[in-house]
Amino acid sequence: MDKLKMYSPDLSQDNIAKIRVLFPGCVTEARDEATGAVRLAVDFDQLRQELSDQIVEGPQERYRLDWPGKRESLAAANAPIAKTLRPTANDSVNFDRTRNLFVEGDNLDALKLLQVPYLGSVKFIYIDPPYNTGGDFVYDDDFSVDTRTFFQKSMQSDSGGNKLVANLESNGRFHSDWLSMIYPRLKLARNLLRDDGFIAVSIDDIECHSLKRIMDEIFGEENFIAALVWDRNRKNDAKYFSVGHEYMLVYVKSVQELKDHEIKLRAPKEGVAEVRELFSDLRKEHGEDWAAISSGLREFYRTFEEDDARLPLARFTKVDEKGPYRDDGNINWPGGGGPTYEVLHPLTGKPCKLPKSGWRYPTKKRFDEEVDKGRIVFGPDETTVPRVRTNLFENNDQVLTSVRYSYAQTATLEFEQLFDGSRVFENPKNYKDISLLVNYLSGPDDIIMDFFAGSGSTPHGVFYANATQGGNRQCISVQIPEDTAEDSLARAAGYSTIADLCKDRIRRAGKKVLEGECHPDWNRDVGFRVLKVDTSNMKDVYYRPDELKQSDLLDMVDNVKEDRTSEDLLFQVLVDWGVDLTLPIRRETVQNKTVFFVDDNALVACFDRGVTEELVKELAKREPLRVVFRDNGFVSDAVKINVEQIFRQLSPSTDVKAI
Repeated sequence: MDKLKMYSPDLSQDNIAKIRVLFPGCVTEARDEATGAVRLAVDFDQLRQELSDQIVEGPQERYRLDWPGKRESLAAANAPIAKTLRPTANDSVNFDRTRNLFVEGDNLDALKLLQVPYLGSVKFIYIDPPYNTGGDFVYDDDFSVDTRTFFQKSMQSDSGGNKLVANLESNGRFHSDWLSMIYPRLKLARNLLRDDGFIAVSIDDIECHSLKRIMDEIFGEENFIAALVWDRNRKNDAKYFSVGHEYMLVYVKSVQELKDHEIKLRAPKEGVAEVRELFSDLRKEHGEDWAAISSGLREFYRTFEEDDARLPLARFTKVDEKGPYRDDGNINWPGGGGPTYEVLHPLTGKPCKLPKSGWRYPTKKRFDEEVDKGRIVFGPDETTVPRVRTNLFENNDQVLTSVRYSYAQTATLEFEQLFDGSRVFENPKNYKDISLLVNYLSGPDDIIMDFFAGSGSTPHGVFYANATQGGNRQCISVQIPEDTAEDSLARAAGYSTIADLCKDRIRRAGKKVLEGECHPDWNRDVGFRVLKVDTSNMKDVYYRPDELKQSDLLDMVDNVKEDRTSEDLLFQVLVDWGVDLTLPIRRETVQNKTVFFVDDNALVACFDRGVTEELVKELAKREPLRVVFRDNGFVSDAVKINVEQIFRQLSPSTDVKAI
């Protein structure tokens, strides 16, 4: 019976395998000096020659972004780790049934552990990483060792190590430290995206140019979609300019995928659904009294504030049976030099006055089609230029602009209201902004991810998007348990870490969203399953049996650590086998043994000792897709030997493993 490997994938070997497909002559076998094992290795001299049309004699100058520590950070991204995700049901909301995840731990570890379960599955990733402001940021990555030492260190270290690393401007590695932190995380994040998936990264002026270069390298310059500018607030205490904006770089994993499927991004205009509902109510009340209906609409428009995204709707003040409309549209050909065909006025029969730059429509036939659709409005006679009519209910989607307005004070106020008036987090992102992007860049059943979860604005935004627009998007949030400041309001409120604050924000946000109007198509899932990054459930002997000493034999009869539960083992199996970590889990007692059924028969697991042949046969009769047992959990060696034969007879399609 094969054993599960129980550590994250070795991405360097995966990358070498991909190179071998393209350039088989550039990959050879080499013996690892440390372990003696034979591994695939790249002949880099040969690979350089394969990629050049002339003889390569030495290193060549090239256009690229380099910094001290880049190679080490790449090695760290590829190195496997022997860690796991341990479930914490009592910290979760609706643990058994929710499809949302909250992973607590360093996001570099978390991204590695999520590689197999969510490879190529995430539609939209939004992150707001720590800005390189010369202060402290929490990510004590160790890039000073080779991959094997890194692997051993990761396997043997305890949980924690979340030290604050000062990235002071006086440090000669000021930019390099930040780049080394973000680079491996973006590399791993790309693997999780679908081919038509998007990633958006918030950033400020200090590292915007470096982030653009690094994302061009990882995602490809051709996959750059836009640099959004968010105008947030004015700073009157600035010395030179009041810099009140931030950037957001947006990339797609494959722009070719969008082109092949002719995908265009459109968003519903803010407030159109409200106007449609109001128009319907006014029609019932006033019939075809268009003046009264128009007055009712104007009264609604006057409630809009200056920064209200619905403000452009206030131009639709005229009304008829088709709904609100405006008839002041420009009919000019853009740029000048447009067609000048003759258009007769429908009442006078005389040629209408020509627009200055020619007609907007290329041919008279195309113009007449718009007339037949009621989209052209003529003046009282031929002396006025016709205008374009726009019906609000026929034109209710739009391309988002790259300049967005989102005042930080509004986000802070709403956040404080959620926490009963307490400012327990500085500068939270506006969840409605994230909700806008979620609706724009993903579908109703997609997976959304944020691996710098911070105050929890992204899961709040996903809940809000699902509740208002319909859909059942899943959200994966990752946050390191960074300590809150000793003298902070967060610490005074009982939040010892940012992760604790984030989880409570998600609980509060879910409750608030449920109190409002909810779309009928939403499953109302505001729960989250908490999983914590920790050292492996398996003892060192599981990974390096060749290093076992005779004096250790008695202690190593069981290869599972003493403080680990069956639930812990189950989730490490799910991670290792690449099973969705949010599938429903059912516990049953079968022949006095605890058996886990993941999504009914997607995976069946029993980690109890004393497993008999009768229990194996009963589980085999249920024909699960996968089944896993504890390696030393069988009542006898004979039963262990017969397990695969039993499944081969009763359920030949079942994949059988042990830990």
